[in-house]
Amino acid sequence: MFKSQEEESFKKVETIIGPSVKVKGDFNSQGNIVVEGIVEGSLKTKGSLHIGDKAKVMAEIEAGDAKISGQVNGNVKIKGYLEIMAAAKIFGDVEASILSIERGAILNGKCTMAAEGAVNVKKEKE
Repeated sequence: MFKSQEEESFKKVETIIGPSVKVKGDFNSQGNIVVEGIVEGSLKTKGSLHIGDKAKVMAEIEAGDAKISGQVNGNVKIKGYLEIMAAAKIFGDVEASILSIERGAILNGKCTMAAEGAVNVKKEKE
């Protein structure tokens, strides 16, 4: 079921950061993004995010849905579905409503799953 949704959402890609491109700073978008190059800073979109297998992202990430195949150094916060592919290397905390991790993927960090749109409540100190 997700395959058809994924194919449909990535047909409408608004921004492609190619393999020879390096972006430094805060990158904000409303649409779908494909990253094949390097991003340093923060990366935010309300749409879908696809990080290719050769991509390197040293950034805090926020997106509606995401598919990660490359390397990410930073926290990942996804409101909907997060698919972590076998080639992915994530060094940071992950938060998603729905999570899929392929065998071989590396995830070094805390994993939190919350219902879509759930409000995070800070724990009170004792």
